[in-house]
Amino acid sequence: MSVFNVIAAIGGLAFFMYGMNTLSSGLEKASGGLMEKVLAKMSGNIFTSIFFGALVTAAVQSSTATTVIVIGLVNAGILKLRGAVGIIMGANIGTTMTAQILRLTKLEGQGDTNFFMGFIKPTNLAAVLAIVGILFIMFSKKIRKKNVGEILIGVSILFTGMTTMRAAVEPMAELEVFKKIFEVLQNPVLGILAGAVVTVCTQSSAAAVGILQAISGSGALMFASAFPIIMGTNIGTCVTPMLSSLNSSKNAKRASLLHFYFNVIGTILFLIAIYAYQFAVGWSFWNKEFSTGDIANFHTLFNVIVTAIFIPFASVLEKLACLTVRDKPGEEDEELEDDTLDERFLVTPNVAISQTREAVVQMGIKAQKNFKAVRTLFDKFDPKVVEKIREREETIDRLEDRVGQYLIKLNDCGLNEDESREVTAYFHLISEYERIGDYTMNILETAEALYEQEQSFSDEAVKELNVTFDAISEIIELAIDATKTQDSQEIIEVEPLEEVVDRIVEELKSIHIDRAKKGICKVEIGVYFLDILTNVERISDHCSNIAVYLLSCKPEYATLKKHEYLDQLHRNGPKTYEEKIEEYSKKYSISSAAV
Repeated sequence: MSVFNVIAAIGGLAFFMYGMNTLSSGLEKASGGLMEKVLAKMSGNIFTSIFFGALVTAAVQSSTATTVIVIGLVNAGILKLRGAVGIIMGANIGTTMTAQILRLTKLEGQGDTNFFMGFIKPTNLAAVLAIVGILFIMFSKKIRKKNVGEILIGVSILFTGMTTMRAAVEPMAELEVFKKIFEVLQNPVLGILAGAVVTVCTQSSAAAVGILQAISGSGALMFASAFPIIMGTNIGTCVTPMLSSLNSSKNAKRASLLHFYFNVIGTILFLIAIYAYQFAVGWSFWNKEFSTGDIANFHTLFNVIVTAIFIPFASVLEKLACLTVRDKPGEEDEELEDDTLDERFLVTPNVAISQTREAVVQMGIKAQKNFKAVRTLFDKFDPKVVEKIREREETIDRLEDRVGQYLIKLNDCGLNEDESREVTAYFHLISEYERIGDYTMNILETAEALYEQEQSFSDEAVKELNVTFDAISEIIELAIDATKTQDSQEIIEVEPLEEVVDRIVEELKSIHIDRAKKGICKVEIGVYFLDILTNVERISDHCSNIAVYLLSCKPEYATLKKHEYLDQLHRNGPKTYEEKIEEYSKKYSISSAAV
C-alpha cells in the first residue's frame, strides 16, 4: 500500500465519473428529447408512470437527473403533481441498473473459460467499445452515429474507471484503519450519513453505489456496514432536486418533497424491519463479506420493495407534500401563467428548444389577440379594451426579453447543427413578433386619435379596412401555425398572402388618392387611413419574415438567403404559389367589399 494506490483510486474515480457523464450525455442526445416527452405523456397511470420513470432513469443513469427533469416539467405546467409520484418511484428503481451493469467487474479476476466470458470481462469489453465508439465519432458524418459512439465511449471509460478503482483499493484492505472505518459505519446513522454525503459530492446515487462496489473488491466490506450506506445514497440523491426547486413554483417544490419523503420514509421502514429481525432472530450474512453482485442486488431489492409498499399510498405522499408547502387562502383559485422556460431544461437542449417554441408561439398569440381587439375600436371605442391591449403589449415585451435571455443560455449548451439553426431562427422570431405588437400599437394610437377628435371613417373606408384587417388576421394566424408545427407546407402559404396584402394596400392607396382629389375624404382623416395601411403592410412583412426564418431551420434550406429567396419567388414563383395568390385575391377582393 502506497500513496500511488490513493492516486490511482482517485484517478479511477475521475474516469468513472467522466464515463457516467459521457454515457448520460450520449444517451440524452440520441433520444432527441424523447425521454422527456414520454415522461410528460405517460404519467396518467401509476404503473405506467413507474415503468417509464424506471426506463428513463436507466437510460440517463441518474435518478437525480430524472427527478430534476420532472420538477422542471411540473414547474412548466406540463406535468401534474399526481403524475410525478409514479415517475419518481420508478426513478429509484431505474437508478439501480448502473450497479447491475457494474457487477460485471467481478469477472475481472476470473479466467477466460470461453470466448463469451472473456469478451464480457470489463477490460476486454471496454477496449472493444472504445474502438467501435471512436470509429463512429471520427469517421461517421451522421449525428446519430456520433451519439452512439459517445455512448460506447462512455461505457468504456466507466468500466476502465471501475476496474482502476478496484485494483487501487484492494491493497487498502490490509490497513487496520480501513477496516476500522467500516466497523464504525455499521452504526446505521453514520452509515446513512456517509452514503448521503458521498452521493451529494458525486451528484449521483448510482456513482456512490459504484464506488461502494469498487471498495467491495477489497474484501473489507460487510453487510452490516454496506446496507445503511446504500440507503443513505437514496437520501443523498434528494439534495440536488430540492436545491433546484427553491426558485420554482409551489408544485415544483412539492415534486422535490415527494422524492424526499419517498426515500426518507422508505429508509426508515427498511431500517426498522432489518434491525428488528436482526435483534429478534439474526441475519446469517450480517457479518459476511458483501460482494459487488450483492450490493447491486440489495440496491435493486430495496428500491423495488419500497416502491411496492408505496403504490397504494401514492396519494398520501402527494397530500404530505401539499401539507408541507401549503397554498394561501384563495390562492388555488388564481389563474397563474406557467413559466415554460425552466432552466432545468437546459441540460436537455431538445426539450428546452421545444419549450422556447411554445413561448414564441405565446408571443404570437398575444400579438394576434391585440390585433383582433384593436380592429374593434374603429366600430366602438372602449377604454377597457385599450387597457387590456396595453397590458398584453407589456407581456409581449417581457416575453421577448425572457426568451432572448433563455436563448443565449441555450446557445451555450453544445447544440448540434439542426438545434443551432432552430435557436438562431427563434432569435429572429421573437423580434418579428414583438414588431407585430408594436405596429398593432401604432394602429391603436390612430384609433385613439380618431376617438379624441370625434372623427370616423366613411362606411366605404371601413369596409375596405375590414377586408385588409381580415387578411392580416389570417396571415398572423398562418405565421403562428407555422411556428407551432414547423410544417413546410404551412410555412410556404404565408408568402402568397403577404403578396396579396401588398396589392391590397397599393390598391387602397390609389382609391384613397382619388377620393381625396374629389374632396370626398378630408385630408386629416386620410392621413390616419394611410397610417393604418402602412402599419398593416409592415405586419404582413414581419409575418413573411417569420416564414422565411422558419424555412431556414430545415436542413434543405440551410443555405437560404432571405432576399434572394423572396425575389426569386416573386419573379418566378412555382405554379402552386400563383394559385395561392389567386385564391387569396378572390377571398380578399376590395371590389366585392365595396358592393
